[in-house]
Amino acid sequence: MPKSQSRKITYSDDFQKAYIYYLTEPAGKNFHPDFKPQLSPREMLELGVFGGAYFIGVPGLKPSDLPKAWFKSVKLAKDQNKQAELNFFGLNASLPLAYWQKKGWIYKDDPHGWFQWYCRYYLGRRCPDDERQIKRWKALKRHLMAVAKNCRPRDLACRPKQRQALLHWAYDSRKV
Repeated sequence: MPKSQSRKITYSDDFQKAYIYYLTEPAGKNFHPDFKPQLSPREMLELGVFGGAYFIGVPGLKPSDLPKAWFKSVKLAKDQNKQAELNFFGLNASLPLAYWQKKGWIYKDDPHGWFQWYCRYYLGRRCPDDERQIKRWKALKRHLMAVAKNCRPRDLACRPKQRQALLHWAYDSRKV
């Protein structure tokens, strides 16, 4: 999409005030050649990730810059606290945001973390942090290989925490 056709997005929540970004690519297209997620953000949300409360600090846990359709059949936490039973595998497989912040893994433009980056990337935003986030995503492949090596094919009872963590990174661990 030519720059002249890019779409300006202005977004605010408890973490960001009047943050502006541009969608310069068509949604779901023109990804970096090394970035081949197996699940779209919508599919991830529908499956059950992040305890139904990834977007803590966002009214209704539904960011206004993301398509409403993504949340149509999603079970969200009743409050701002993650609920493990809302995850596909019914258990917690993520660390608190404060841990990620302490490690310096949070990019200033995506204060909710990797999944926020992925949602915006999927919609067509490209930013200086893309290369780092794609590198982080690729690093998770080792967990996919561990599930494949240690579990019978499609045995969802084998390594459920690792499988849930993979879902959080757009790897479809149900197919391993």
